[in-house]
Amino acid sequence: MSRGAFLRLLLVIGLLGGCFWLSVEKEPRLGIDLRGGSQLMYQAQDPENPDDEVTASEVDRTLEVLRGRVDSLGVSEPTLVRVGDDRILVELPDVQDPEAAKEVIGKTARLTMHPVVSAAQSTQAKPSKAGNRVIADEDGQPIEIGKTRITGDQIKSAEAGVPQNQVKWVVNIDFDGDGGKAYKKLTGEQACAPVNDPARRIAIVLDNKVISSPQVDESLSCNNGISGGKTEINGNFTEKDARDLSVLIEGGALPLALGSVDENGKFLTGVPMQDSVVGPTLGDAAIKASIEAGIIGLILTGLFIIIVYRLVGFLATMALASYALLAYAMTLAVGATLTLPGLAGFVLAIGLAIDANVLVFERAREEYAENPKAGMRRALQVGFNKAWTAIIDSNVTTLLAALLLFIFASGSVKGFGVTLSIGVIASMISALVIARVLTEIAVSSRPVARRPHITGLSNVGRVRTWLTKKDPQIMKRRKTWMVVSVLATLFAIGGIASQGLNLGLEFTGGRTIEYSTAKDISADEARESVVDAGLPEAVVQKVKASDGTERVSIRAGEITNEQRDQIAEGLEKQAGKVEQVTDDTVAASLGQELKEKALIAFLIALAAQMLYLAIRFHWTFALSAVASMAHDVLLVTGIFAWFGKPIDGIFLAAALTIVGLSVNDTVVVFDRIRERWQGTKTGTFDEVANKAMIETMPRTVNTGLGAMFILGALTFMSGDSLEDFALALLLGLIIGTYSTVFVATPLASYLQQVQPFSREKKERKERDPSDSGAVV
Repeated sequence: MSRGAFLRLLLVIGLLGGCFWLSVEKEPRLGIDLRGGSQLMYQAQDPENPDDEVTASEVDRTLEVLRGRVDSLGVSEPTLVRVGDDRILVELPDVQDPEAAKEVIGKTARLTMHPVVSAAQSTQAKPSKAGNRVIADEDGQPIEIGKTRITGDQIKSAEAGVPQNQVKWVVNIDFDGDGGKAYKKLTGEQACAPVNDPARRIAIVLDNKVISSPQVDESLSCNNGISGGKTEINGNFTEKDARDLSVLIEGGALPLALGSVDENGKFLTGVPMQDSVVGPTLGDAAIKASIEAGIIGLILTGLFIIIVYRLVGFLATMALASYALLAYAMTLAVGATLTLPGLAGFVLAIGLAIDANVLVFERAREEYAENPKAGMRRALQVGFNKAWTAIIDSNVTTLLAALLLFIFASGSVKGFGVTLSIGVIASMISALVIARVLTEIAVSSRPVARRPHITGLSNVGRVRTWLTKKDPQIMKRRKTWMVVSVLATLFAIGGIASQGLNLGLEFTGGRTIEYSTAKDISADEARESVVDAGLPEAVVQKVKASDGTERVSIRAGEITNEQRDQIAEGLEKQAGKVEQVTDDTVAASLGQELKEKALIAFLIALAAQMLYLAIRFHWTFALSAVASMAHDVLLVTGIFAWFGKPIDGIFLAAALTIVGLSVNDTVVVFDRIRERWQGTKTGTFDEVANKAMIETMPRTVNTGLGAMFILGALTFMSGDSLEDFALALLLGLIIGTYSTVFVATPLASYLQQVQPFSREKKERKERDPSDSGAVV
């Protein structure tokens, strides 16, 4: 073993050791969809100036107040984060009934105290003095109150309790210094009025509503108010009412109002934009299904790679196994929250690691076939160096898609963007560092050097041999392939036009509730209970859970809590015991915004890919690749439309990932075309492109089959939670592989006639393959 190889081995051992330590020492942060709980999304608005845009700093100050409120609820490990500049996301793990939390979280809690001036004839009566106003008291009687004398900021603490020898709950208030003085002055002034006169009362107002207006004690004399800086708020409170009020007062008023905007543009204070409840059993089943699918997919992929590439395939599989540890440790290190789509992101990145290994091994096979006397070690090193540009380009394009998901998506789909990025980086370390160390050490040993056939790199493989012998002339039929692709595109557009898109809750707004039932019940039978609850327009479906059980899914524009309870009662009569599994609510305004963001994310993804490829290749290659990507996404969307599959946030993650998968395959072929085109002086562009496709076909077949094992396992084992996501990716992988050969390359050939891609190339210095570096 050379000194360089030994040092790289030590680096790998140290890296994996550090990852193992981190995995043992740190607990993962599970998202609501895995752990179970409630998720609330609020829009922030300035209550005084609703037309003004709020700033990130104002929202951050509001967050600090909210944290105090949520902590007082006793929720374990809550998550409160600012989303963009004007939204707040609140996640409450293990909370299955968020109604109490919404009561506390959504209130602005602007507490003020006012002198009562007099009784009023009605709430429409004009006040007797400027600065006064008429408002209903806690009993609904109109009273005129004066200007604000004490604010919530002057209250030091608030605590619910029952006074001695009493049974009614009150809220005990402790003022700060200035507040105590103001309260003493206010009670002294009100004591000047006769007993039972309305002017002897003090109005305590919360968010423009009187919660209590007690009369000052009869023992007080004029201008001799209560000292000591303490008082209590009476209001016929229940224990819950008193505790909630104390939490609001203790936490202080929110600098901004929280709520949502309805379809008419009206701001609804306290009403969340998105309200989701997920049962913990869903998370447990989803985690188990995803892990099982990942393990089975990894085993099948490993066996396939070992069969094709023998010894180096076995060592690559070992490196692939280390990928899981790397990705998990990196997730812990950056503090990312692991969500359900995030699990799929990790599994998907295994396919990217396979692709890098296959690219290297196919290059090494070519090098050994051309120069067997140079030895297997040199062939492998040349393979790593020559595959470097294609690996970097294909992974960078996937990272671009992941970055766009993080920027433009929200919730669990944003988490998918994070974990996909982590997975891509981990897969590159697995393939380019760990696999390289293991394979170079193995092929450098004397026993292996004497028996090159056991490496799996001593010949170009049966697929390449067969293709070379047959020499299919794909480019000669480029017009045929383009016509087929146009017809397929029209088929997809026809599905979208005739069937429409089954837009998910994120895009349409409304409420979706899922129930599990003791007895099996059909969608038509369940619909009877939904219609009886006054929701004839609701969409009622049977969906399959991660554990294989079927559930009843009900979606409508609006479902009240009373209708929810009525539906549950009706289902119980039909199917025995009923359990609510999920409850998701999304405001219509948020749904419209998400649709716009989805389209923007897709268009920017295409533009970003085009710009990158234009810089790395040529504009004709970039336009061909982007057209191919759009073709792939359109076909998958059309298939989903024909079969009525949901187009939701998870599909958005899949669509942008398809963009990455599609360009990944296209980049590999284009990289070989560029190499052949600029490395030779003979042959037309079509002839060179045809040869390049044949040379990269083994890589396409081997990578595609490896990734299909993983996506197939996810499709058939993950239940409804990931089934459609994996199905979209599986379709995208198949269509993307087709489009690279039959869409992107023929289109590049046509564009070559418009503006030829030059055969001249810039001079590049190439390091000796025995060095550890790559081509620069």
